[in-house]
Amino acid sequence: MKFHLSQQLGAVPERLIALLSDGEFQTSMTGLTKIGTPELLDRREDGPTITLQLRYRFIANLPSAVTAVVSPAKLTWIDETVYDLEQLTATTSMRPDHYEKRLSATIRQTYVAVDDTTDRSIDGDLRVKALLVAGQVERAIISGLSEHLEEERSRLESAL
Repeated sequence: MKFHLSQQLGAVPERLIALLSDGEFQTSMTGLTKIGTPELLDRREDGPTITLQLRYRFIANLPSAVTAVVSPAKLTWIDETVYDLEQLTATTSMRPDHYEKRLSATIRQTYVAVDDTTDRSIDGDLRVKALLVAGQVERAIISGLSEHLEEERSRLESAL
């Protein structure tokens, strides 16, 4: 399922990318409602690119119909995001630690300056392989991502 989300954030793109690619900022994101505190796995700088790897854990409650086929303890994944400081973009690939054949996602973000703010566009492709419920699960994940971005926005704006 392809999706598009957008946000307007109160800082210039370079400042936002600097903060989002900061491992300390990411691991300070505690107390989120659906996703546990990210674990920093790696951060590398190579010229105008920064690669950040974080492990996430889904922590929200799930319906019993879902937990009958998916173990909540196994809902962890690695996000690898490559930030391009020249193009003001970020590309994320999601690699599940478990259920890797059932879920894949790629996301591309663009950051466009508008005066002293930024329009952040998020375009993704999310694929869930599950008989009869794939579309439902994809919509639920995208909804959760949207909620996560709003929580992240509040953390970003506090940090700025």
